[in-house]
Amino acid sequence: MKQLPTTENGLHGTIVVPGDKSISHRALMFGAMANGTTKVLRRLDSADVSSTISVLRSLGAKITELDNDITEVIGTGVSGLKDPTVDLDMGNSGTSTRLLTGLITGAGLQATITGDSSLSKRPMDRVIDPLSEIGGKFTSDHGHLPLTVQKSTLSSTIKQTLHVGSAQVKSAILLAGLAAGSDTFVTDPFHTRNHTEQMLPKFGVKVDIKGDTIHIPANQNLQPAEVEVPGDISSAAYWIVAGLITPNSELTIKNVGVNPTRIGLLTVLQQMGGDITINQKDDIGEPIADITVKTSQLHGVVVGGDIIPSLIDEIPMIVLAATQATGTTVIKDAAELKVKETDRIETVQEELNKLNADVTPTEDGFIIKGGKQLVAQDTHVSGHADHRIAMMLSIAALVTNGTIILDDDESVKISYPTFFNNLEGIV
Repeated sequence: MKQLPTTENGLHGTIVVPGDKSISHRALMFGAMANGTTKVLRRLDSADVSSTISVLRSLGAKITELDNDITEVIGTGVSGLKDPTVDLDMGNSGTSTRLLTGLITGAGLQATITGDSSLSKRPMDRVIDPLSEIGGKFTSDHGHLPLTVQKSTLSSTIKQTLHVGSAQVKSAILLAGLAAGSDTFVTDPFHTRNHTEQMLPKFGVKVDIKGDTIHIPANQNLQPAEVEVPGDISSAAYWIVAGLITPNSELTIKNVGVNPTRIGLLTVLQQMGGDITINQKDDIGEPIADITVKTSQLHGVVVGGDIIPSLIDEIPMIVLAATQATGTTVIKDAAELKVKETDRIETVQEELNKLNADVTPTEDGFIIKGGKQLVAQDTHVSGHADHRIAMMLSIAALVTNGTIILDDDESVKISYPTFFNNLEGIV
């Protein structure tokens, strides 16, 4: 439980956000699949990534934290991975669960996968079904954890088209095919985040992309690599929106990954009138930039269609921004929000409306009537044990005129353990 800070003088300063969660997971997994020593620089140190490390160790990889923010992964090669002797506890991490289910299936291993109560409610049939079609064998609790992967032999040629806009599902199939040595084709009509196919060439894997189809030729072995992890744009989203909606503010967020499949948030906020300067600096396998934001008068927009996969995790922050914009904002085509750590359509509207927002949930998004002063008279809010909801509410507190108590501040450790330290440093 935590009383959330407010500000009278605006937000000012520079923030360096933690390493990208999606890229951290993948770098560690690919390192474990390679034969030799991989170094991962500035990975995210969070509960979700710790779950991935624990599971990879159970599969046979040796992972050590070195000085200077370097994680060393001594991989066994896919053929050297072993059946775990214990259940694989994924904690709260959907990315760990779905990607590693693909890897374990393709490697022909047997393992039982578990998770916390929240993860156990999330649908796993979205990976079970396509992996079953190519030879995977599973037992589960009606498409939920616990999930047992049985020893499987996959098809020598894999051809799959995504039916949901999920990079986790895409990556699970790609990893399964790669681990099995299959000739693998995955078509992604949703243009989901592309970190897997972007990173694999660093590990010596040939990846061919034609239109919406990713092709990984058969019988490839991963080579060790060095991966530098950029700042997570999902974590930067809190400060980007905070700087735009809090009066008298100017913030710079340093070294943020601006992969084109992840920057839908920036596009939408600029369409809303946000004063955002993107200073692209470098390309470390992923493009990075410093992002500066200033207080702006935002206006309502319609958000939907092809842009949704590029901002699905940032939608709670777009809703918050819309409460402070003039006019009405409509968010649609985002039913995927219902199967995150919480039903984020329900939890976002429930908690923001406690603060006098006007947010109406729909089947696949929201209608937000903006321009209302958020208020709080000793109000208790809850993140519902969902890290992104808890952090969104912490930013909302900055533009209220009362006292807000957050009932579950511990949940931020899932993806951003230093969040409150950063917040207190700029108010």
